[in-house]
Amino acid sequence: MGSVVVMGVAGCGKSSLGGALAQASGLPLVEGDDFHSPASRDKMNRGIALTDADRDGWLATLGDALRRHPHGAVLTCSALKRAYRDRLRTASPGLRFLFLDIDRAQALQRVAARAGSHFFSASLVDSQFATLESPLGEAGVLRLDALEPIDHLCASAMAWLHAKETS
Repeated sequence: MGSVVVMGVAGCGKSSLGGALAQASGLPLVEGDDFHSPASRDKMNRGIALTDADRDGWLATLGDALRRHPHGAVLTCSALKRAYRDRLRTASPGLRFLFLDIDRAQALQRVAARAGSHFFSASLVDSQFATLESPLGEAGVLRLDALEPIDHLCASAMAWLHAKETS
């Protein structure tokens, strides 16, 4: 099946779909948040948006993680800019992206609801939307409605990934 990135702004459900997809596909899950540096985590916790420079080492590490799984992996990563997605594509040729599309109000509600258990500050949701360069129109991208139930999202993603595999 190859590797796939579950992407989108904070609160869209990357970790939930990534976990379900990894289980359904038998591929390892690479949780992008686990690879942020302590300094980046601290910045986000304090409501300070990451810069391209902050994300540089993180993207390099995620690219290395993809290379360590030549038979495929499910990576959760915001992948907000085209340049970030292109770096990951370079690390894993044929990489596909599942874009969990959500509106600002719903993302803010979800991020605020997990405030006690996640390092990401709800005050950063607007910066996520400001940074997002929509992947729609890029090759190997499927848009999914982030508000759909996880089992539906997983089934849609699996069908798309398998269809791409046989075409």
